[in-house]
Amino acid sequence: MVKNPAKKYYYIFRVSFMENLQYPLNCILGFLSYFIMIFLFFQLWNYIYGDASKLIAGYTRTQMIWYVIFTEIMWFGTRNATLTGGMSRDIKSGTVAYAMNKPYRYPLYILSKYFGEIGFRFLLYFIMGSIMGVVMLGNIPAFRFATVVWVLPVILSGLLVNSLIRICISLLAFWVEDSLPFQWIYDKLLIVIGIMFPVEVFPKILQPAIRLSPIYAVTYGPAKLLVDFSFGVYRQVLLVQMGYLFTFSLLLVLGYRKGVKKLNVNGG
Repeated sequence: MVKNPAKKYYYIFRVSFMENLQYPLNCILGFLSYFIMIFLFFQLWNYIYGDASKLIAGYTRTQMIWYVIFTEIMWFGTRNATLTGGMSRDIKSGTVAYAMNKPYRYPLYILSKYFGEIGFRFLLYFIMGSIMGVVMLGNIPAFRFATVVWVLPVILSGLLVNSLIRICISLLAFWVEDSLPFQWIYDKLLIVIGIMFPVEVFPKILQPAIRLSPIYAVTYGPAKLLVDFSFGVYRQVLLVQMGYLFTFSLLLVLGYRKGVKKLNVNGG
């Protein structure tokens, strides 16, 4: 019996992580899709910029492509069905009722399992994507390795915010027939607003709303800090992330309790 509750979830994370280490070829083959996407964006931004010294929305060509390299790492490196289709199926099939009798809390089990599954892949994508960026573009202007140390908590917080959002969306399966369409909407918003373009590219009238959105905390913040670090942006991103971590953690707890209560009332 595990006396420390946190150890239970660490063991779940570790088992999931070690299982995924057995299949590194899957991650490497999946990287091909990432490589193709970055190559296309490389050609696109080269064409748009024309002159390497040109600035668009305050970004040089090198910074813009590096921005996309990092946001695509956050997209491809974290794609996983555990928080979306898997959790939705558990709820619709009633499997979640069995999980309620286990010595762990189902949402934390899912979260631990998910991070174990994506841990190796995300690290691999980050390393290989960075190498590819250096080969194609050279170093990020004025980049220091100390920046990675500062930005690491922001990256992890962004991944956690994204995970909580997806779990909250999956919890809708307690009340609607299928929560996947809502995941699809979130995916498209994330791609268009947070991955393909930085906030500064959008019309100024929209920028304040985007900066207060979860997408700002999930993708833009970490990528922006890696390509153009400043403590002002760093504090702002962390503040937004902390706000959304609290908000979606609360929504998760309340949503799960109401969902379980509904399940019990309907006979499990």
